[in-house]
Amino acid sequence: MSKGLMLYPEPKAATPEGKPPFPYILLKHREIADIYRLEVYRANSGYEALAKTLKEYKPDQVIDLVKASGLRGRGGAGFSTGMKWSFIPKDESIVKYVACNSDESEPGTCSNHEIIVGNPHQLIEGILIACYATGSKIGFIYIRGEFARGARILERAVEEARAAGLVGGNILGSDFSCEIVVHRGAGAYICGEETALLESLEGKRGFPKLKPPFPANVGGGVYGAPTVINNSLTLATVPHIMLNGAEWFTQWGTEKSKGIAIYSLSGHVERPGNYELPMNTTFRTLINELGGGVWKGRKLKCIIPGGSSMPILPGTDEVLDTTMDFEGVVARGSMLGSAGIIVFDDQTCIVGAVLRLVEFYKDESCGKCTPCREGTQWLVQILHRLEHGHGRPEDLDLLLSVGGNIQGKAFCLLGDSAPIPITSAMKLFRAEFEYHIKEGRCMVGSGSNRSPKHEVAVAQ
Repeated sequence: MSKGLMLYPEPKAATPEGKPPFPYILLKHREIADIYRLEVYRANSGYEALAKTLKEYKPDQVIDLVKASGLRGRGGAGFSTGMKWSFIPKDESIVKYVACNSDESEPGTCSNHEIIVGNPHQLIEGILIACYATGSKIGFIYIRGEFARGARILERAVEEARAAGLVGGNILGSDFSCEIVVHRGAGAYICGEETALLESLEGKRGFPKLKPPFPANVGGGVYGAPTVINNSLTLATVPHIMLNGAEWFTQWGTEKSKGIAIYSLSGHVERPGNYELPMNTTFRTLINELGGGVWKGRKLKCIIPGGSSMPILPGTDEVLDTTMDFEGVVARGSMLGSAGIIVFDDQTCIVGAVLRLVEFYKDESCGKCTPCREGTQWLVQILHRLEHGHGRPEDLDLLLSVGGNIQGKAFCLLGDSAPIPITSAMKLFRAEFEYHIKEGRCMVGSGSNRSPKHEVAVAQ
């Protein structure tokens, strides 16, 4: 592959029971040099799915095929992609849009970014098919402001496609016309939430909106028009399904979680990176076999299975043998989310790790609602006190109380997510929190060298 685009390490082949489909599907740029260029992409079956779709399928048939494939959203809740598309009104007189969520702000997740940088035409083709299926004439790509390189690559790819008659009027000689607009955000985690993304896309402050109306409804989407919002990884998968068929996609995965996905592996692991795998692959295969195991010869303490907003899971054999599909992870008490797997070794101070996570949510709170705006600051203050040797016995109940007054009462999921690291960590490692209060230092890791509580007090 082109050395200029190598962002992540190449994964080693998995064991037979968890072997990923090679050659790569979504990560094809790892095997084909310069596939980000239009001529190289087209030489490797690029835009053949779009041509086939326009020639052989009516819009409703495209939606039915995507439904039959079992493709579910790869960015969060795992909702059926075809079902989401079907919610868009069929009335041709109504303006509709497709919005691609390329914000990818969830800590521990970097799959979308690699797709955009390595193979942008794959994403553009998926957006065009989604627009055709839903009767949309414009597709927006909302990309995080910090991803400047990715935005430039996307903008160049759109211009290449337009010059080749793949974007714009009468695409490939058909009656289908569609424009694609790359929109750079200002870099706010809240804009990963779909209604805040829509507000930002309109040039407003990225505040979440009350639902209903939902984005697919009249009055709920961009400029009040019905809008489909999909994660970029989801849309990049669509051309492969249209080209190869629904049954081809369902050969991988589980009964309810079909196909392949890209898992972002990070944290205390020997070989972090993006791994394209069937959805019936276990955490053990990903972490120990593909990822090389926990770094420095240490033991696994816990993992976060779907980005920082998901509950922490213990590093037990039962968890390691869980398949990384939507239902499997839920059965263990967490969610797959963005498929960003964060690994923690046995030398991790869980109090310090949770503090770091909650600090992120405090900093990224948009400030619209009081529970999130004020509550996240309180959580950080209490955790900071615990981590630095000034914890009080009542602090643990106070943390749970403040968290309980945020969850279910905040305006959007950002507020609901903030207490999750605390509640899940305290459920698994309450003894470490209590040790911080009693001894004024960490039970494990480098933090165990900190001064006891009374020595800290004297020093101050």
